[in-house]
Amino acid sequence: MEQSVLVGNAITIGDDVSTDDIIPGRFAHLRSDLPELAKHALEDRLPGFHGRVKPGDVLVGGRNFGLGSSREHAPVVIRMAGVSAILAKSVARIFYRNAINQGVVVLVCDTSEIRDGDELEIRLDEGVVVNHRTGGTINCGRMPPLMSRILAAGGLVPYIRQHGTLDVNA
Repeated sequence: MEQSVLVGNAITIGDDVSTDDIIPGRFAHLRSDLPELAKHALEDRLPGFHGRVKPGDVLVGGRNFGLGSSREHAPVVIRMAGVSAILAKSVARIFYRNAINQGVVVLVCDTSEIRDGDELEIRLDEGVVVNHRTGGTINCGRMPPLMSRILAAGGLVPYIRQHGTLDVNA
């Protein structure tokens, strides 16, 4: 993720999205074939998701996004499906960290006014989301600088490969 502005259409999903919703357990055997696993992302929670999602789309949740077991593959398959960012009212801490570590933008903000299909413009440097349907902006706050640098590098492993350390002072 190197862009400071992301533009995509909203795909709304509601509250309490678990990692089991993201990767249904019956597909766990596909963890070594991530492109195939990505085809099944969210298929029980959002039937037809794989055929609907377009590169750059934004997944918009409500409260408690990413709850459940720590599945590092969950944010990976969301990204592989084409999602550029996740917006939610609240996010499970382990999912949030896994997402950032995998290079997936996750922002916490009030998603109440976002409707399915709304065109969203996420200005990461400003910490705002512009909803082109309403013309309004939603404040998400800026990401901490280290997390922004991890995202810019494409995730934690590429960041450490590039910088040789996670030291914020390096």
